[in-house]
Amino acid sequence: MLIKINGKVYNGHDGETLMEVAKRNNINIPSLCYKKGFEGLGRCRLCLVEVNEGKRKKIVSACVYPIRENLEVITKTEDIIKMRKDIILLLLLRSPKNEYIQELAKEYKIVSPERYIQKENDDCILCGLCVTACEKLGTNAISMVNRGITKKVSTPYDDPSKDCIGCGACAEVCPTNAIKLDENNGIRTIWNRDFDLVKCSVCGKYYATEDSLNFIGDKLGSKEDHVCEYCKKKSLASKFKKSFQNIY
Repeated sequence: MLIKINGKVYNGHDGETLMEVAKRNNINIPSLCYKKGFEGLGRCRLCLVEVNEGKRKKIVSACVYPIRENLEVITKTEDIIKMRKDIILLLLLRSPKNEYIQELAKEYKIVSPERYIQKENDDCILCGLCVTACEKLGTNAISMVNRGITKKVSTPYDDPSKDCIGCGACAEVCPTNAIKLDENNGIRTIWNRDFDLVKCSVCGKYYATEDSLNFIGDKLGSKEDHVCEYCKKKSLASKFKKSFQNIY
């Protein structure tokens, strides 16, 4: 189907969201809680855009809005920019020392009033990407807890979770690097729990926790060789090169 974004026509597919079409065509729509491969969450509201459907005009979140034939989209209007500035200002007041939020504030020329800035910096913006990543893995070790100003992401009762496998997927998807993951002497520490790291059998570098490899092995019903992603890709590239040489 055809949709128009900022005056240009693009092809879209059934089931795609505005954000997916925009990303595929290198159209910049700012977002914090969107991650390729994940369903849109619509939580940060930074990806607000204006859509026109016939005589109807409305503001929607690009990461969750499904495309339709002949949809017209404008990613920047005065109203959209004002809304984004308001959202970024609130984020800046919550996380004044976070590098990513500071970059956004600089891009939109926002300076927060000193008297409203929280004294204790909190890098977490409660986008929920980490919780979604944990759910998709099937571990459910972390969740949103509490309400209002005390709402946060945590393990049950802030204790080390027996369900956590230390895979680090939560830290990997976090847009503001709010989740602390430390590695030292073959031990990974995350969510108040220590995990033994396993070395790659090829390069000898630590690359995954023993718990996560056991978890994956149980899911697949078989144990894989302990080889890191870099060495797997290197091996695959070498095989491809040999195959290519045999052809020519």
